[in-house]
Amino acid sequence: MDEIFDATQNLGNAFKDGFSFKGGCHWDENVDYYPAYCFPPTNVYLSKDKELIFEFALAGFDKENIGLLFQGDYMVLTVKIPGDQKEENYKDVRFFKRRLKLKEIAGQKYYVPANKFDRERVTARYKNGLLKIIVPSREDLPKEEGIKVDIKDEDNAAGAKEGNK
Repeated sequence: MDEIFDATQNLGNAFKDGFSFKGGCHWDENVDYYPAYCFPPTNVYLSKDKELIFEFALAGFDKENIGLLFQGDYMVLTVKIPGDQKEENYKDVRFFKRRLKLKEIAGQKYYVPANKFDRERVTARYKNGLLKIIVPSREDLPKEEGIKVDIKDEDNAAGAKEGNK
């Protein structure tokens, strides 16, 4: 076991010190290498009943710290980190492996067109760290006739112009 632990520690140190290839690579456990858009992990899909469903994995967060509202054509999600999970609580900790790092979410927007979905009947449930939001489709969807566009045939128009000369 000691050999495995030493090998793991040596690999970690290699990341921290930077590999010896052109440009170098420096690992910093305080830098977040994940892009901002992939937190929280999310599923978005349309059910058979044409309900728009959002599922957010928010393990470690309290229900009281989650805010959800609609502004214009957007659903806005805000999540605050609980006090015991704030980053300053870990300043003297040295991690062997760190994959769980909570991020505060401030006004993350998701497109939910008001003319297609009924915001008055939205339901949201938070259970076992999973926030599930169901946005039903409008039953009174307006039937839009649309505007017909006249399509001209350029070949016939060019031939008609040449024939008139």
